Amino acid sequence: MNEVKRRFLLNALKLFDLGLVMVSFGLATFLLVHSDKTASLRDFLAMRVKLSNCVIFAIALLLCHGMFSLCGLYQSRRLSTRRAETKDILKATTLATACMAMIGTIFLIIMITPRFLLLFWIISSVSVVVSRFLLQYWLGQIRRHGRNLRYLLVLGTNSRAIEFVRKIESAPERGYELLGFVDEPWAGSDEFRATKYKLSCDFAGLSEFLRRNVVDEVAIYLPLRSFYEHAAHMAELCEQHGIVMRFASDIFGLKTARSRTEEFEGDHHVAAYTGVRDGWPMVVKRTLDIVISSILIVLLSPLFVVLALLIKFSSEGPVFFNQERLGLNKRRFFIHKFRTMVPNAEEMMAALEDQNEVSGPVFKIKNDPRITPIGKFVRRTSIDELPQLFNILKGEMSLVGPRPLPVRDYEGFNEDWQRRRFSVRPGITCLWQVNGRSSIPFEQWMRLDLQYMDEWSLWLDFKILARTIPAVLKGSGAA
Repeated sequence: MNEVKRRFLLNALKLFDLGLVMVSFGLATFLLVHSDKTASLRDFLAMRVKLSNCVIFAIALLLCHGMFSLCGLYQSRRLSTRRAETKDILKATTLATACMAMIGTIFLIIMITPRFLLLFWIISSVSVVVSRFLLQYWLGQIRRHGRNLRYLLVLGTNSRAIEFVRKIESAPERGYELLGFVDEPWAGSDEFRATKYKLSCDFAGLSEFLRRNVVDEVAIYLPLRSFYEHAAHMAELCEQHGIVMRFASDIFGLKTARSRTEEFEGDHHVAAYTGVRDGWPMVVKRTLDIVISSILIVLLSPLFVVLALLIKFSSEGPVFFNQERLGLNKRRFFIHKFRTMVPNAEEMMAALEDQNEVSGPVFKIKNDPRITPIGKFVRRTSIDELPQLFNILKGEMSLVGPRPLPVRDYEGFNEDWQRRRFSVRPGITCLWQVNGRSSIPFEQWMRLDLQYMDEWSLWLDFKILARTIPAVLKGSGAA
């Protein structure tokens, strides 16, 4: 497909999406009006449209278009999965709905209510997802018949290169035609020949091959350490020919880390990371942390006062217990809890080490002699954790996340894989809290934390919060 035709079709797709947004807006408005029975269809269509409303609506459309572009809906999706594309579409429609809400608030548009926003989000999300699936199906049928193809050349004949090609060939609807492989004879050449794939040329012949053949993309799968100079020269050739280069970002064979590209001072870098980094879900998570913790602090302030008085008059010592813990990427901070032990509890720990009832570096005793009478009730109901709402407001913690551990416990870690749990912001509750707490072994606790990080989503946070309430009421695993 030439550049002019591609640009024309891309602009047509953008206009089509704007049309879907307009239809979604109109349909949501009509359904809202019809359900309230405030006007008939005839009256709705006969409503006068003011020039100022047209200007506001045009601004809303531009913002929606910006959100769609920001979420990558107009980038090439040949190698994207339906699930990934659906997630990007839902991000785009969610941000577009947020823009609608912002416009409704700024310009005091009465019609933009929570019900309207929900209808608009549902209609726009469904319509865009369905239209994209239909578009992908149509493009897939065209590519299966040998049109709109991209010709691919692969540098390297190792197992990773062959695996990449097999994935490409398993999905003909993506429209890739394999030209062959480029490599020199090496120890694994016999294994490559057994695959029956074609060796198009060696490294010395690549320049001539690019001059004589139609090549749209080159996938580079050469070992980085031993073939860096070859790979760099091949990349330079592709750049000179204006050919798209494709290479696996996981050049170090990392097992769990994902990657993304970042730009700094004109240079592009590949960043490898685990868990979730930035993006709108993390913005939403942080916003919910601030809003929910603020509301809980206000609502629970009478309980705070009563509990503070009980602690103060039932035993000597301060009301709050402040202990240094490790947070995000092992940043140190002081966690706030209601005091449940005698003032010199930490000095007494060394004498009680032989009574520790849990595995690993953590310290737990079911009938800890250091706990005060009021402290037993407070710990069993987990009320002692409530002051950590202030840690959440300060950004040191989150509502949901791996528990922040004392420095003493961290020093007892003997496996580096366990330390990955510190790469996210710690929380008041997590999978460990709703799966038994102190009753489960230390290693399983660590694996639950990593499972939370690898499977994280806002929905998972909501489920953990919902399961935390009955876990606290039952006092399961509390010590």
